[in-house]
Amino acid sequence: MLKFVSIDRKTPEKRAAEDRRRDFGEIYRGFRDVQAEEQASRCSQCGIPFCQVHCPLHNNIPDWLMLMAADRVEEAYELASATNNFPEICGRICPQDRLCEGNCVIEQAGHGTVTIGAVESYITETAFANGWVKPSKPSREIDQSVGIIGGGPAGMAAAEQLRRKGYTVHMYDRYDRIGGLLVYGIPNFKLEKDIVQRRVDLLEEAGVVMHRNIDVGGDASFQSLRERHDAVLIATGVYRARDIQVPGIGLGNVIPALDYLIASNRKGLGDIVPQFDDGSLDAHKKNIVVLGAGDTAMDCVRTAVRQGAASVTCLYRRDKANMPGSRREVQYAEEEGVQFAMLAQPEAFLGDEIVTAVRASRIHLGVADASGRQAPESIEGSSFNVNADLVIKAFGFDPEDMPGLFNVPELGITRWGTVKINFRTKMTNLDGVFAAGDIVRGASLVVWGIRDGRDAAASMEQYLRARAPAPSPASSPASSKEAGA
Repeated sequence: MLKFVSIDRKTPEKRAAEDRRRDFGEIYRGFRDVQAEEQASRCSQCGIPFCQVHCPLHNNIPDWLMLMAADRVEEAYELASATNNFPEICGRICPQDRLCEGNCVIEQAGHGTVTIGAVESYITETAFANGWVKPSKPSREIDQSVGIIGGGPAGMAAAEQLRRKGYTVHMYDRYDRIGGLLVYGIPNFKLEKDIVQRRVDLLEEAGVVMHRNIDVGGDASFQSLRERHDAVLIATGVYRARDIQVPGIGLGNVIPALDYLIASNRKGLGDIVPQFDDGSLDAHKKNIVVLGAGDTAMDCVRTAVRQGAASVTCLYRRDKANMPGSRREVQYAEEEGVQFAMLAQPEAFLGDEIVTAVRASRIHLGVADASGRQAPESIEGSSFNVNADLVIKAFGFDPEDMPGLFNVPELGITRWGTVKINFRTKMTNLDGVFAAGDIVRGASLVVWGIRDGRDAAASMEQYLRARAPAPSPASSPASSKEAGA
């Protein structure tokens, strides 16, 4: 260890921008064995590991870097997976520049951060290649069952934790594939879908029962799930797109970001997507304008480049220093030819029936507001037009109306529309009903979803153990509640 003074920081080989513009393959090729060991050996093994402190999962990063440097890869995987259900996913899509790597001590000393995310991905991919990753099958079955609504990161993490303990776990998702935004929201160049499917397959091998295409509140009532299971977890995520109220908002070809990304991802998965096939949600040879500058906006602009757009412009009302998304994603977008119109705010969408341009005004950043960010103020007489054949709104996401969606008006929600929980127990105001992930915290990172799912699973286990039936020699190993399901 401590080789940061003699070994420079290196990332895996990155494909040239012109090359990666042509397909949806991941942009990094991955470390070779020697490279991974060398980069892991740069860790300073500092007394207070700020990389671990600033990781939402508090991963034991210095420890598995040390094991990796010593070529003890299987042990490194066991340690990495002890705190993280999906280390290969986090290694790819976490904003390490804001979390672990951004707080690396040797980075602050000017030596360049340890490439934590790339080493994490290498360790887990090596584990899969060698057959070290096994389904979490329990040593004994417990006569209680859990229903999880939502198949995204929080739901999947909770399912694995609870199944490992021996509970019967049923997962309900409105889509035809499990994975949530890991499948339909994040493009392949950041996370290829077979990586997510591997984890779904492992959950099913462990005995988690998947119910796809089930709309809770429609196909199955929320109350029926409460009656069927001993505990229920709400992990639906947040999908309602934020909007903007300006003239021309109702014109054709002004669409929400998620509609665009889902169509692209479904096409990549081989699905028939009529709105893509008729050109409505295809950026090919079009002038694309994306409004917003978060990670979803970066996914949209980089997807449009790969679809062969004539031009791609990101319109954002603040400057680069205030962009909410990953700095790396912005850098990749710039390399791939995306144009950024900073300090510009949309005033209207122009056109007759179909949008033809976005009229925007220049912005001056005023004094900081309550959040600490400078408030944008329009500059009078500064309007200009940006040609647009397709406008994609990427302003973020809010929760859906969960009490109305589930037909459970008594379910408590906050003033932001998120599900209200007791943060100590993770339980809602309904007995035996828990919630985790974005539906509690608001739109956030995948790594926080995993953390919330694990925490909720631990609280659910305490709840279930307190209500477990007394053991009886005559009791059946199968759950009595599931026997008739």
